[in-house]
Amino acid sequence: MSRVYLTRPLPESVLARARELFDEVELREDTAPLKIGQMRAALALYDGILPTLGDMFSAEVFRDTENPRCKVLANFGVGYNHIDVEAAKAAGVTVTNTPGAVTDATADIAMTLILMSARRAGEGERMVRAGAWEGWHPTQMLGLHVTGKTVGIVGMGRIGQAIARRCHHGFGMDVVYFNRSEKDLDFPATRANSLQSLAEAADFVVVAVPGGAETHHLIGADLFAAMKPAAHFINIARGDVVNEVALIAALQVGRIAGAGLDVYENEPDVPEALRAMENVTLLPHLGTAALEVREAMGMMAVENLHAALKGEVPPNKVN
Repeated sequence: MSRVYLTRPLPESVLARARELFDEVELREDTAPLKIGQMRAALALYDGILPTLGDMFSAEVFRDTENPRCKVLANFGVGYNHIDVEAAKAAGVTVTNTPGAVTDATADIAMTLILMSARRAGEGERMVRAGAWEGWHPTQMLGLHVTGKTVGIVGMGRIGQAIARRCHHGFGMDVVYFNRSEKDLDFPATRANSLQSLAEAADFVVVAVPGGAETHHLIGADLFAAMKPAAHFINIARGDVVNEVALIAALQVGRIAGAGLDVYENEPDVPEALRAMENVTLLPHLGTAALEVREAMGMMAVENLHAALKGEVPPNKVN
């Protein structure tokens, strides 16, 4: 008998598929992350768990957990830095994720933030809603033209490449990227030899690296100091990839022109300093928030669960 635990509400089609595949499905209705005691209990009570962002399956959760009933954590999302993969492996728990399903939706949000930040769209909407718009005139809310500019992409994986294609083919932008290795790309792009050289060349710096210890605070004061004063910074990766204090400082002194953020260092807490600045576009982690995308992610996670509980190697195993 297979008993699985879904830690958040999911689209109806995903729930229906889970109920087809498993004998018992428990759906948690709460949208807040699991607490440590809940995670430990889940490891003991269920054959498989479908967790997501915020469910911090840390080494502490797995401590003193030997041979748990749970054999698989089928993460809902491509990023899994909230799960200690090595600790899970040591406890005999497989970890999976949902790559591919999120690529285009996340790239679309990057483009949304590039355009909103450059063209002051958030500021303009607030003006209209406040009844403060006095009508069109030639020097009203002048922003930065996007077409033909240079985009610098930090991390040229699936999502980075999808952003680059949109920038190059859709907006005629030159592409510079920083990546651990050279990439064989199907569009023109120049690999920067350092984050500083990328920052110096780009009108828009877009972060698209995975989260985790290796990329924690990868972006900080040095990068912001190297950026052009008219440049914009965009983050659709993970919040803790960026030193938020350094970003705030760069914005407050006008070191960079603006920022577009979909993720934050301590979600859902967003610093008042960021919320107070008109030149910062703030989205509530909308990267994959389209119904068909969340359905595809859910289906992928459920199929990973199913494969693991049948004793097969899941399609998207990460450990």
